[in-house]
Amino acid sequence: MDPGSVEPGTVRPGGRTARVRAAVLRAAGDALAEGGLARLDLADVARRAEVGKTTVYRRWGTPTNLVADLLAEMAEQSLPRTETGTLLGDLRANARLVQRTLADTRQGALFKAVIAAATCDDEAAAALHRFYETRVAEWEPCAQQAVERGELPEGTDTREVIRAVSAPLYYRLLTTDAPLDEPTADRAAEAAAAAARAGVFTGAAL
Repeated sequence: MDPGSVEPGTVRPGGRTARVRAAVLRAAGDALAEGGLARLDLADVARRAEVGKTTVYRRWGTPTNLVADLLAEMAEQSLPRTETGTLLGDLRANARLVQRTLADTRQGALFKAVIAAATCDDEAAAALHRFYETRVAEWEPCAQQAVERGELPEGTDTREVIRAVSAPLYYRLLTTDAPLDEPTADRAAEAAAAAARAGVFTGAAL
């Protein structure tokens, strides 16, 4: 699955309400990247966003509600999938998009914080699951089209193919200090494509 090139809080048309939400979500993302969920304070977010505390407390109420809205915004702002006409080309585009996002200093720290929050808070976990389901659904047609072209066997679990692309990248982000670079992304895509072609993600194999 793919976080996409996400910039929480991008301003969209919609007047003052949209601008306030954008400012608050960007501030929340900054605060999460700096200190994680444990240090996410609504009053501090209001100060960073330069909006009234009452507005933040009334609209979001709790830090986890704020995290949930932030993840919803990130899913909305993620870049759409790339279609190259081949399975490997599409999966490589997916992997490089994930790699660029996770390698970014702010975004990588933000995803670490959100994942950590999801391990100890049910609301954060549910929001994170919704975020990833949205991103997997965005890229799943790449694998579905590969089945239709005959590149992958019938019965392939196309969602699992997409998840297999980004799994090694997240593992590297969370468990090592090794760089997340394009060759690493390309290897992840190639491994997922090879496994999918070999039938690893068919119903029989699963």
